Amino acid sequence: MRALLATFAALVLTGALLSAPSIAVAAPADDGCDPIDPASCLLPFPNDWYTVRDARTDTGRRVHMRTTLRNSLGAPIRPDEWNRSDGFSPGSMLLAHVPGVDLTRSGAAPVTDIGASLRRDAPIVIVDTATGERWPYWAELDANATRDDRRALIVRPARNFREGHRYVVALRGLRDADGTVIRPNATFGRILGRTLPPGDPLRERQRSTKRVLADLSRHGVDARDLYLAWDFTVASRRGLSERMLHIRDDALRNLGSTGSPPFLVTQVTDDVDERIGREVKGVLFAPSYLNLPGGPPGSSFHYARDGLPARLPANTQVVPFQCEIPRSAFTTPARASLYGHGLLGSESEVAAGNVKAMASEHGFAFCATKWAGMANEDIPNVVTVLADLSRFNTVADRLQQGMLNQILLGRAMTRGFPRDKAFRTAEGRPLIDAAAGVVFDGNSQGGIMGGALTAVSPDVRRAVLGVPAMNYSTLLNRSADFPTYARVLDVFYPDKLDQQIALALIQMLWDRGEANGYAAHMTDRPLPRTPSHRVLMHVAFGDHQVAPLAAEVQARTVGARLHAPALRPGRSPDRVPFWGIPAIGSTPYAGSAMVMWDSGSPAPPLTNTPPTEGRDPHSDPRNSPDARRQKAVFLKTGEVVDVCGGGPCVIAPGASG
Repeated sequence: MRALLATFAALVLTGALLSAPSIAVAAPADDGCDPIDPASCLLPFPNDWYTVRDARTDTGRRVHMRTTLRNSLGAPIRPDEWNRSDGFSPGSMLLAHVPGVDLTRSGAAPVTDIGASLRRDAPIVIVDTATGERWPYWAELDANATRDDRRALIVRPARNFREGHRYVVALRGLRDADGTVIRPNATFGRILGRTLPPGDPLRERQRSTKRVLADLSRHGVDARDLYLAWDFTVASRRGLSERMLHIRDDALRNLGSTGSPPFLVTQVTDDVDERIGREVKGVLFAPSYLNLPGGPPGSSFHYARDGLPARLPANTQVVPFQCEIPRSAFTTPARASLYGHGLLGSESEVAAGNVKAMASEHGFAFCATKWAGMANEDIPNVVTVLADLSRFNTVADRLQQGMLNQILLGRAMTRGFPRDKAFRTAEGRPLIDAAAGVVFDGNSQGGIMGGALTAVSPDVRRAVLGVPAMNYSTLLNRSADFPTYARVLDVFYPDKLDQQIALALIQMLWDRGEANGYAAHMTDRPLPRTPSHRVLMHVAFGDHQVAPLAAEVQARTVGARLHAPALRPGRSPDRVPFWGIPAIGSTPYAGSAMVMWDSGSPAPPLTNTPPTEGRDPHSDPRNSPDARRQKAVFLKTGEVVDVCGGGPCVIAPGASG
């Protein structure tokens, strides 16, 4: 897969390098840029300066960006899709540029000491204006920047912001390497000063800043210490999930009398190996809400006049599936489980050895389909989108169609497949226990997208998220999988400060199709017409591909508890390991949980860069018989059991079974 990505990226780059100018085209001067951070038009970000009042939205605001960024060919990121939003991502990283700042000398909370972000004298303050709560975070400088004058200050929430809430941000008392306090730039200094006269170009910005300063003052932040301050509003629940819930409800409402989507079995193979008694391949037919016939890669939602996705007449998605049924099912029907494949993969991953082992050892029948939007067939579109981020909605919209396809496959597993002879013994007995319902088990990208699927599924009550996390704007720079894509981004958006803004922008759309946008409803605060859920997160310490720290943010957000002790002494670089994630009191535990699996790999870097040392433990949890046993109990009963003897969960490097 990586070789295929590299080959395609090279083709894109070859053409790009022949034609791309070396200097980006400047944005026009009248584009509504916020003047308070002159390093880039969109800084600081996210920012209510780029919203307008709108009584029709749940937040009372609507994003209204006039210009975003331009690529090296001069093409702007068209803001139309972003301007559908009623706020910013609940996982937004906060971006600003502070010339010469030294975060250590400033006393800013690093990733190893999140608790320091809540100190009364913390130099960076984030306040929820509805509750008065100080929000936890960590601060870092972009380690990928090649020039100090284009190095972003990045502040990442340690748990997601609350939907629909407004937050105020203060940067105060920041210091340079010599310990000298950094004074506000001239523009923000004027805004902090005396009232500007009518006609002054900064008068309106000063007026809106007064509300921010008043909110900060109520919470003990003095304007005299400020370097910069601003506010932003987080998108509402409806703003984030309405499209997905609409296509889900519309599709399920229109299922036939059987409650199953139509499907066609195309191949049945018996006696696959010593573990799998039957493999079934086929296609099911799902309503497509995309704007091209069949919804191929590169398509996006077709919107009706009400602003919600709608089907073109008879538009249908042909959804491939592959099922692995264990030999034991021919004696006792197997439990139905969806399987979620990894990065830009396909449904064939369900035939991997660890999935077959899980099926055979614990009596599960696994079925998988492509994660439309980020499957192998999407690779050309994903790579070319990085050359023109205006088209990122083609990824986000197909991801939502992909979640619908998964929901429909789950319905087929319990309502359609058990009646088909391909899923019955020669004597006519069903191989799938339809009465047991359907669960989910996925890894890597499957663990990330699986969190979103769990939140929106009316059928999946329990899910195992293998080596998961959320929030690609945090994950990409920290993943060993990203450098191939970064080669394309480096050509078309070469400025490293622009790249961080670009990641923040695309996260707003990505939220519609990955766990970050649904995390608030993944467990005990279900979405409308959706049950509550439980998730078990299996995290690999030192993972090279999916950063464990982003899994920790997810655990805090969804209310998962931690198997403890999680690590052996000295393994974590953190002052308080797993800050803000309470431990499981006793087992069995009937709730959502995070388990850290340690194969001895080094702790990941403390910067926003991928691990390069030691072996990658990414696949180790799924290959551990103990981990599979814990997964099976959870999927069958909803309880988390201790399979690690009361201590940390340790896997011998390279061990599998």
